[in-house]
Amino acid sequence: MSPSHPRTPRQVINFSKQKGKEIIANFDGELITSDAGIVWIAELDKKLGITEKFGNCFQDHRHQSYVDHSVHELLAQRLYGIILGYEDVNDHDKLRHDPALKIALEKLNELEDKKGWLAGKSTINRLEYYPETILDQKTSRYHKIEPNFEAIEKSFVEFFLESYKKPPLSIILDMDVTDDQVHGNQEGAFFNSYYHGVCYAPLYIFCGHHLLVAKLRSSNVDPADGALDELQRIIGLIREKWSETHILVRGDSAYAREEIFYFCENQPLVDYVIAMGTNSVLKLRADDVIEKAKHEYEKKLAPITELMDSLFQKKEDLEEVKKLVPISTWYRSIRYKTEKSWSCQRRVVTKVCYGSDGLKMRHVVTSLPASKIPPSKLYTKKYCPRGEMENRIKE
Repeated sequence: MSPSHPRTPRQVINFSKQKGKEIIANFDGELITSDAGIVWIAELDKKLGITEKFGNCFQDHRHQSYVDHSVHELLAQRLYGIILGYEDVNDHDKLRHDPALKIALEKLNELEDKKGWLAGKSTINRLEYYPETILDQKTSRYHKIEPNFEAIEKSFVEFFLESYKKPPLSIILDMDVTDDQVHGNQEGAFFNSYYHGVCYAPLYIFCGHHLLVAKLRSSNVDPADGALDELQRIIGLIREKWSETHILVRGDSAYAREEIFYFCENQPLVDYVIAMGTNSVLKLRADDVIEKAKHEYEKKLAPITELMDSLFQKKEDLEEVKKLVPISTWYRSIRYKTEKSWSCQRRVVTKVCYGSDGLKMRHVVTSLPASKIPPSKLYTKKYCPRGEMENRIKE
């Protein structure tokens, strides 16, 4: 006779009620989904009103008596699919049957009716595909959903502003470009040697984890193309609500442009810290700092070299030990003006590193005065965190 075992309690996950019905997830194997988390994402969306606000940025010219899926529902379904990792519109020919997605979209009737489907790829494509050749959406047979691009762009900034209960003392705007690889013959896609592939090169502007700008561009354009226009637009929107907030604009050397500097310098409470490439003049003016960094490194290396010479004869071993000696880092701040491109002198902070690999120099140009922040703190506290933001943007 086999021993009896106590029955394992059934695992149940309770979701919130919807239209008077209780939503429960268990492991009985009836309606199966691997995407149940989207139900909670949908709850968050309802509280924040993201897809609802975006839905208001479209004008629907369809005859409403024939409409099964509103613009808001199409937009939410597409967005939820992307969140779940289904980036292609084609994926929705299978996702339209997913029970979790039906619950997230509050389509309980479709959930109970096995023939009830969500929108398929062709219907969602009519939301996304907006041919420039269609001049009048009302008379178009297939493209009757008209986006208001200005309202869509504005929405990103509005979401950001609404996330604060009160205006912050300061914010940082990070600009960067990344690659969007393509694998077909998409219009406007070019081979980019930096990214080693055929791609687009969208421009992004973030404030922390808030996306403020996403501008799709061809990969054969200047990395700073459109950056000034977007900065002017979003800073103007921010200033409408936050007149006393200090704004720091940050970017790599691709954005070290006179027009960006000039714009920031002529805006109240707007500063910048942007990387710039080195040149012979900057290197010459940092000559004394270079010598100090070299001398400091050699001073730290000397006792180790003497010890290694007494113990080993191979020079290779000494080279490996040199890598263990901390590099010497020095900073200096100067007033600098290019020969032609800059309209005035600006503050440039130079970082000099000397170590086993020799000399390395980095420069940033900034409108923050030396009286407010010393060069070492400006570089490490204001500019260096941009590297972490760059990693997140490229992800």
